[in-house]
Amino acid sequence: MNYSADKIRNIAIIAHVDHGKTTLMDGLIRQTLQIRNVESLGDLIMDSMDQEKERGITIKAKNASIYYKDYKVNIVDTPGHADFGGEVERGLRMVDGVVLLVDAQEGPMPQTKFVLKKAISLGLKIVVIVNKVDKPAADPKRALSKVEDLFLDLGASDDQMNFPVVYASGVQGKAGKTPDALEENLFRLLDVVIESVPAPKVDNQDITDINPLQLMALALSYDNFKGKLAVGKVLSGKIAKNMAVTVIKEKETVKGRVTSLMVFDGLAMKEIEEAGSGEIVMVAGFDTIQIGDTITTAEFNKSLPRIKVDEPTIRMTFGVNTSPFSGREGKLGTSRQIRERLYKELETNVALRVSDHPESADKFVVSGRGELHLAVLIETMRREGFELEVSRPEVIMKTKEEVDAMVTE
Repeated sequence: MNYSADKIRNIAIIAHVDHGKTTLMDGLIRQTLQIRNVESLGDLIMDSMDQEKERGITIKAKNASIYYKDYKVNIVDTPGHADFGGEVERGLRMVDGVVLLVDAQEGPMPQTKFVLKKAISLGLKIVVIVNKVDKPAADPKRALSKVEDLFLDLGASDDQMNFPVVYASGVQGKAGKTPDALEENLFRLLDVVIESVPAPKVDNQDITDINPLQLMALALSYDNFKGKLAVGKVLSGKIAKNMAVTVIKEKETVKGRVTSLMVFDGLAMKEIEEAGSGEIVMVAGFDTIQIGDTITTAEFNKSLPRIKVDEPTIRMTFGVNTSPFSGREGKLGTSRQIRERLYKELETNVALRVSDHPESADKFVVSGRGELHLAVLIETMRREGFELEVSRPEVIMKTKEEVDAMVTE
C-alpha cells in the first residue's frame, strides 16, 4: 500500500546514551507490528550489529516503519554516544520531527544538548518524552524543567518551545499524559506524534507545473543481489522502478536507471513500483553513488545542498603490522588491502576522514569524532580478518584562523 504524504510521519528518536531510545523503539515495534517469533529476536531488536549487542550501545542509525491507525510512521533510531554524532546528523535530514528522550532521573546530559541543537537548527518539530519515570529516584518535574532551560539556551523558536510532553517507561512499554497515570501501551506517544509532527514537506522548486524528483542519498546499504542501495527521503516529485534519473555527485553527473525501489516495512524492506513525496526509500542501480549525492531527473538537474557534519576531533595512524608476530592474527595485512578498506569505510561513515601518510606509503592517517568511533572501526576490521598496527590517539588542534574559516563556511 502506498501512503500519501499527509498519511506519513517521519521521525527520529534522539537522546543521550542509555536514556532508553532503543528500548522504547522495541516497545513500539512489539506493540504495532505482527512479527512471527518476535521473542526469538531478543531484546533491543534494532541493535543488530554484533558490537552493538556486546557494547550495549547503538552505533549505526537504523530505519524501520510502524503502522498505527491509518498512518505510516517511519522511524530513525539514532546513536546516543557523541562519537557517532555523524549518524545523528544525517539521520535528522530524513525526518520532519524528532522524539527527544530524557531520563527522568538524570535529566538532560551533554549529548542531549548536542542532538537537540541539531534538531532546533534544522527547524524540526520536537516531542519530548520524559522516560524511565518508574526509576526509584525519578524526578520528572525537575527533568522537564531542565529540558525547558535547555531549549531556551539553544535559541528554540516559539513553536519549538511549545513542545508536547509524554511520560513513559520504555522497559514496561507504557506511556501517558502524566507520570502517575501511564497507559498500558505506548500509543499515547504515537497519537502525539501524529498530531504534532507535520506531514513531510513537499518542495516544488520548478517554475513549471511539473513537480521534479529530488532525493538525497543519506545512507548506504548493500544487497548481494541488488548491489549498492541508497537510502533517502523523496523531497519532491515521484520515483519509480525503471525510471531514468540523474545522480549529481560532488564533481560530476552520472545518468542511470532505477533497477529496484523499496520502502521500509516494519523491520524489513518491501519492493514497490513507485513512491511519492515524503516517503523514505531505498534505491538500487547506482554503483558509484555516495552519501550527499542528489537523485533527480535530467531535465531538472538541480542538486540539493550537500550534507555537512562536524569535523573530527582525534586522529590515529593505521599501518602495516611491523612487529615480529605479524601474520598470526589476520590474513589481510598489506598496505593495499588496508588502504582499500579504509577508503571504502568513507562511503558510509560520514564523520570519518582518511588520508595517506605524508612520510610512509604503508601508513594512513584516520580521523574520527572520538576514541570509541575509531575503536569500533578497528574492531570491525579485526573481525573481518585485517591485521594492522595503530598509534595512540592524538587530539586534532586547530588555529583560531582555521576555526573562523570553518564557521564562515
